[in-house]
Amino acid sequence: MTITWLGHSCFVLESGGFRVLLDPFRDVRGLADAALEADAVYCSHGHFDHAYTDQIRLTSGKENPFQVAEIPTFHDDQSGALRGGNTVRRFAAEGTRVVHAGDLGHQLSAGQLEAIGPCDVLLLPVGGTYTVDARTAKAVADALNPRVVVPMHYRKGGMGFDVLTTLEDFTSQYPPELVRTYPGSTLTAAPGMERQVAVLQAKLAL
Repeated sequence: MTITWLGHSCFVLESGGFRVLLDPFRDVRGLADAALEADAVYCSHGHFDHAYTDQIRLTSGKENPFQVAEIPTFHDDQSGALRGGNTVRRFAAEGTRVVHAGDLGHQLSAGQLEAIGPCDVLLLPVGGTYTVDARTAKAVADALNPRVVVPMHYRKGGMGFDVLTTLEDFTSQYPPELVRTYPGSTLTAAPGMERQVAVLQAKLAL
């Protein structure tokens, strides 16, 4: 399975030629609005930076190889009173389980952790303000205990919302040898991957 980060919280998961698009966005500083072809689209919630599907071209006819589980959570730490709900999804294919946390705004309960189950790769917001902050993100990652954590939804240079914190606020909580910076935007996920925080590179708008 390949995991490609398009920036913000948007990823493409691909298995057997089937492309799943997660949380397509618009109007995120430094990034071109999401516009591509996919076989399926999943949005964690309805905000413009996670559910912009106007320029997504859906294909049809392929069998979805992903087993998908949906876990209701909240967009804030006040049971949704501030920003409503958020859906965490687990995608399983090729013996690998990828969890996309969307705009998770709180530490996970025991029941939510049980519902998510084993996790190999965790796509996790770390920038705070609208989601868990760097410290709580680390606690979420520790609780789920994935082999690979891929940070998302943060500010870096000219990318991302000004109110978000930087990637380093999150990665500085890990030993340097666990933080692996990739030259591109794609990670190949497979059983038995080396434990790491995988920093992918988003394609910035020109």
